[in-house]
Amino acid sequence: MKKLSSIFIVDDDPITVFGIKRMLKPVAICDDIQIFQNGKEAFDALSERHTSGKEIPAVIFLDINMPIMDGWDFLKEMIDLDIHERVIINMITSSIDPSDYQRWNDFKERCPHQLNFKNKPIFKIEVSDLDGFHMAS
Repeated sequence: MKKLSSIFIVDDDPITVFGIKRMLKPVAICDDIQIFQNGKEAFDALSERHTSGKEIPAVIFLDINMPIMDGWDFLKEMIDLDIHERVIINMITSSIDPSDYQRWNDFKERCPHQLNFKNKPIFKIEVSDLDGFHMAS
């Protein structure tokens, strides 16, 4: 089991959020799991943690399509924060548009964090989703 300081789940679908939380139980120990309905809420929390010197989440599950601020905009803003800790970001989507996968590849090239790409529905979370191995599924 992987011990993590903090996890952000950024998704507007309560069923996906419930599923991720449930699938995390057998693979991760974490006392700080934060849930956000959109990228703006998550970015504000991340920015506040960064500015105040609090611990940055070790892992982020980030939906691509959300209201207010989507996953792509969240990523752009996160990169601009210049966070020195390496974060594992699992991009999750129900999109079947190949351009989303291409966009993920483009972000992967310029993002200092580990970006994984996972299609919904997510059936299982592996330890490799939490520790920096590259995965595309």
